Amino acid sequence: MDNNRLRQTLADYRTLLQEVDTWFAGCVAAAAGTERIACRQGCNECCRGLFDITLLDAFLIQEAVNDLEKTILEAARRRAALRLPELHRLWPDFSPPYLLNTLPEQEWTEMPEDDTIPCPLLGEDGFCLIYQARPMTCRLHGLPHVDHSGAIFLDTWCSRNFPGETPLADPSLRWFFRQAFAGEAALIRQLGEILTGTPRSEMDTFIPLALLSDYAAIDWQRAFAPI
Repeated sequence: MDNNRLRQTLADYRTLLQEVDTWFAGCVAAAAGTERIACRQGCNECCRGLFDITLLDAFLIQEAVNDLEKTILEAARRRAALRLPELHRLWPDFSPPYLLNTLPEQEWTEMPEDDTIPCPLLGEDGFCLIYQARPMTCRLHGLPHVDHSGAIFLDTWCSRNFPGETPLADPSLRWFFRQAFAGEAALIRQLGEILTGTPRSEMDTFIPLALLSDYAAIDWQRAFAPI
């Protein structure tokens, strides 16, 4: 594995995440003085269940948790490990690096929506332990995704936001979603080439599972074999 290329790919992804944060902050600023957007650091209403993330996010999570105090990291890994029995009941041979794309897609894209188990990366104070390295889905969650062209990529939003209104036509929420998602897809393909020698369009796992694998020790060619 080319570690220099890996570091550069992850650096490029961090830049993209910063751009997402800039858009979200702009939306919040436009709603200042109103009750239109409740999302903020420390709100954890949506930090429940098994969110699927890309391996780009999973690599950043693994880097970030290494900076946590040992006792905090161990507690987070214990919480993450509590999710394994239910997953092994579904997929007995599921093992590190826990790639969801080796499973039938309909089985992992239809996980229960009423899962109330907190994310293992929530601290006792309710704050994210790795907020600066949180996945893209966490940064995008809560607001609709309407491209500057008018194309709608997501027409739902957090129930605590925009009470009594439908914000899809609000120009202050629009952003370059098409361009951002294309950039993310290109970085995923690049990461796949670094890991396996072949560009791959999909590489996903669940947030808890990113805490339970040693990516440096993985045989990535074998990891993509279907279960």
